[in-house]
Amino acid sequence: MSARSRPVRDIVIVGGGSAGWMAAAALARALSGQPRRITLVESEAIGTVGVGEATVPPIHEFNAYLRIDPADFLRATNGTVKLGIRFEGWGGDGHGYFHPFGYFGVEMAGIHFHHYWLRHLEAGGDPDWEAYCLESMAARAQRFAPATAYGPVHHAVHFDAAAYARFLRDYAERMGVVRIEGRVAEVRLDTEDGFIEVLALDDGRTIAGDLFVDCSGFRGLLIEGALGTGYEEWSHWLPCDSAVAMPTTREGDPAPFTRSTVRDAGWQWHIPLQHRDGNGYVYSSAHQDHDEAEDLLRSHLDGTPLSDANRLRFMAGHRKRIWNRNCVAIGLAGGFLEPLESTSIHLVQTTIIRLLSMLPRDSIDPHVVARFNRDALREYAAIRDFVIAHYALAGREDTPFWRDVAAAGIPDSLAERIEAFRATGNILFEAGDLFGPTNWYAVLTGQGIRPRSWHPVADSLPAAEMAARFATLRGRTAEQLAQMPRYADFLRGLSV
Repeated sequence: MSARSRPVRDIVIVGGGSAGWMAAAALARALSGQPRRITLVESEAIGTVGVGEATVPPIHEFNAYLRIDPADFLRATNGTVKLGIRFEGWGGDGHGYFHPFGYFGVEMAGIHFHHYWLRHLEAGGDPDWEAYCLESMAARAQRFAPATAYGPVHHAVHFDAAAYARFLRDYAERMGVVRIEGRVAEVRLDTEDGFIEVLALDDGRTIAGDLFVDCSGFRGLLIEGALGTGYEEWSHWLPCDSAVAMPTTREGDPAPFTRSTVRDAGWQWHIPLQHRDGNGYVYSSAHQDHDEAEDLLRSHLDGTPLSDANRLRFMAGHRKRIWNRNCVAIGLAGGFLEPLESTSIHLVQTTIIRLLSMLPRDSIDPHVVARFNRDALREYAAIRDFVIAHYALAGREDTPFWRDVAAAGIPDSLAERIEAFRATGNILFEAGDLFGPTNWYAVLTGQGIRPRSWHPVADSLPAAEMAARFATLRGRTAEQLAQMPRYADFLRGLSV
């Protein structure tokens, strides 16, 4: 791609929903007071996917950048707290584990705590590692506070995605973003360099721009429809290509975590909000038809359905370039990884932050674009491996779907991580990865891997001192837990 030496003054976002309005709000915040225009085009007739209702902890960083008060955010979106994910049936029937968003112990002598823990297990110690993770214990005890005397309690949120989009729309419009109701009928390209020049709406209006942000969902109206960027699909590793979603009434107090339960051809989610529960079944259409999938979901609902089922089709993977010419694809337009670890909104967020860090002023430089794409695609691949690990280690062959999953193989990059952990206890990760040592430890051991060894530095600590440090950490976790109110009381306090 050649450079384009033209000032970037007009930024046009196509599509609303969470992705579009997150992009609009962040760009408006970053460019406040500058002579640049931000326009968002969306059509009420098209609608949005709107079933992504769970997040990971960095959502707080995005809201903090926008100077959104955490309590206001929860009130506006009927939000609840998410301390992690409870996995049921992953690893076999009757088997379950918790993936927390906190930290497992503390580093000692420069190595991660789990190496000392592996030494402890080999000596016959108590295997309940969650006693050393505050967020796990808080989820178990149904308690929560944003912070204790020792520091923050790491958590994400569940929220109503449509309400979040409305909340951010109000924010963005107050910051000067102009919303245009309309449907894009034609995308006109520059005949010399192939950059997007003008959007023509179905009512004859035209919108010119210098930089275009595609938030049009799976169809990728600009990135694919106009620019033909291409798609790298990962369905051979992640065969689920469909979902059926349905909200239900609340039964009892909400739990401070998401629940993921294995089903015949995929898995079912349960997400508690303040006013209702979100439910869905992610499955492979090659192994189960849509009506059977909906029937299965309905048979496992705790509450009463509040609407008809919402059916979705998707393909795991990403565009071959997230930034192509003068178009950046954000959200489903850029790629999709099924919601097993609630990363969809996070990928929206990181793409926006990456765009802000490399936002062009006087030209669109191909070196900047290349770096943007390299970083974006590496992030997709790292999260992909973490999601695939759940399937690869599920240990199930009780249905055709799970037998096919077991036979599918895994990426070399994931095989390297798993074998390194199995042999040495080391968790291979890169700086900046979303999922770090505690996340990988929870999933790998939760699904049956017991390392054969540990870091040699862990042998340097005398047994008595290690036991004393363990006792101190357990006591600190228990002390912090005792400071927390009941989670249900915390939620009730939001309305005060």
